[in-house]
Amino acid sequence: MAKRDYYEVLGVPKNASEADIKKAFRTLARKYHPDANQDDPNAGEKFKEINEAHQVLSDADKRAKYDQFGHAAEQMGGAGGNPFENADMNGFGDIFDMFFGGQMGRQRQRGPARGADLQYELDLTLEEAAFGAKKEIRIPRTEDCKTCHGTGAKPGTQPVTCSKCRGTGQVQVAQNTIFGRFVNVTTCDRCGGEGKIIENPCPTCRGRAKVQQMHTVEVNIPGGVDSGSRLRMGGYGETGEKGGPSGDLYIVMRVKPDSRFRRQDDDLISDVTVSMVQAALGTEVEVPTLDGPELVKVPEGTQHGDTIRLKGKGVKHLRGSGRGDQHVVIAVKVSTKLSPREKELLMELAELRGERAGVERKEDKGFFDKVKDALGNL
Repeated sequence: MAKRDYYEVLGVPKNASEADIKKAFRTLARKYHPDANQDDPNAGEKFKEINEAHQVLSDADKRAKYDQFGHAAEQMGGAGGNPFENADMNGFGDIFDMFFGGQMGRQRQRGPARGADLQYELDLTLEEAAFGAKKEIRIPRTEDCKTCHGTGAKPGTQPVTCSKCRGTGQVQVAQNTIFGRFVNVTTCDRCGGEGKIIENPCPTCRGRAKVQQMHTVEVNIPGGVDSGSRLRMGGYGETGEKGGPSGDLYIVMRVKPDSRFRRQDDDLISDVTVSMVQAALGTEVEVPTLDGPELVKVPEGTQHGDTIRLKGKGVKHLRGSGRGDQHVVIAVKVSTKLSPREKELLMELAELRGERAGVERKEDKGFFDKVKDALGNL
């Protein structure tokens, strides 16, 4: 089946920016991750297609070659390769390959290949991100079948040499052209280029030699990570082909919002409310920190919006020792409902401070006084 256009796979236009491609990949990878779609047998293939498209379009050189040659670039030494590299017959070898579908006798059997990388998005609390944590995650990973040990054959049997290509994985087809007679070497259609045929498939992997298994992986999260931080775990990706190395696993962090704090790099910002009297006279208030509640002294004369710094109460530095700070922002709350006595005391304070002008004293009047005032205005 023909491959879909990589831009179509990610759902982005051909002029999409690097940020748009990255955003589309994250959205689709999260949507089609096999771990979140265990009932969908096609989720794994869809996820691999998305990952493959991202690997090409996120690389400037590979993307340029793909835009120029399309999927044909992958047969030209990989996306980003030279389409005429290693051409024989004075540069005409690859031109004949395009017509005849072969590689003019230069095709080699597939050798060891590195396994695909995997990506997992891990949710963390602010405390886990700040101090580090050990987490266990479960990931679906394709690996060699343990029943047949990666041969694809039923236990007790072995793959047999392909009778068509005699184990070479290639067949030769002679063709007469206007340039003369050419021998075209192509992949054997009977064994798929493997050189061997599985006559008795393994009942576990059904001859594919690979199975997908859920694996529990312990991840050590360093203190100081933030949303978007990536942790690479070498060799925890898909297993390689024909003895090739395994791919890597990339853990992408997502830190959950915390209603108590706002994070700014390695510093934390929190809010505390005090009354106007407490702000004027000074007080002690309990403030939440990552280390637990702490009594903080609010000095007298504190103004609305002033901050108090708690040194070393922030997030651990990811590189280096120590921690950031916590900044407590003071909000001064002015009372909206005052008792008559409170109003009287505030008026006295205003007079003492010479702020009486413009402040109207409103005495509470009785019912008959209010009636008298009303009649006097008629």
